Amino acid sequence: MSRIIVFLATFLLINISGYAQSDIFDGAAGKIEVVPVYHGSLVMNWGEKSIYIDPHGGAERYSDFNAPDLVLITHAHGDHLDTNTLRGLDLQFSTLVAPESVIEEMGSLKFMKTHSMANGDSLEILGLLIEAIPMYNLPREPTSFHPKGWGNGYVLNFGIQRFYISGDTEDIPEMRKLMFIDAAFVCMNQPYTMTVEQAADAVLEFQPKVVYPYHYRGKGGMSDVELFKTLIEEGERDIEVRLRSWYE
Repeated sequence: MSRIIVFLATFLLINISGYAQSDIFDGAAGKIEVVPVYHGSLVMNWGEKSIYIDPHGGAERYSDFNAPDLVLITHAHGDHLDTNTLRGLDLQFSTLVAPESVIEEMGSLKFMKTHSMANGDSLEILGLLIEAIPMYNLPREPTSFHPKGWGNGYVLNFGIQRFYISGDTEDIPEMRKLMFIDAAFVCMNQPYTMTVEQAADAVLEFQPKVVYPYHYRGKGGMSDVELFKTLIEEGERDIEVRLRSWYE
């Protein structure tokens, strides 16, 4: 009987929001629910607002969520700008925030409003302050997978709580200089972004309170996120590493 009670308690704790992988961040601006979806995609629920980041992998993955109030897209690669997925979503009351390179690729897709952001820009929308952070490969070359200025990472400011979305980047100086990050979503897949070691070294420098390794499938398969967790814990015990399943 005791085992059954423990199982039920665990089940209710995991599923209380309806999403098996969701995490809740409490703050002065209200509760922020973070739900990993797929690869580099996540949903953030803040009060009555739903924020989709790089929706990818088919609209059916989003069928249990509210329609997005805000869609953020980091860059124009197909696993971030997934027009087939976007066409299956209800976007009639959605605002798009993206770099100009993404907006140019939208074709017939329509949003209620569209805002272009370049690296270094800030924008307040729906009560949320968004900062566009560079994302690019090193060394900086026009032929890189991700040249500087082509895409954006983002810092989302929910009041004083700050969430960093890396997009596809290497361990660039602009990321290493970030401050006061409550939660960071950091990519690590070769040959497109960072190695696990690069990602861990950068995270140890900018010191987020919580870090989620995401976007970790590369040409050679999945990156070793357990190694990433070990490297962080050996370097700084105060950073919490949250491993989630991004590829089910």
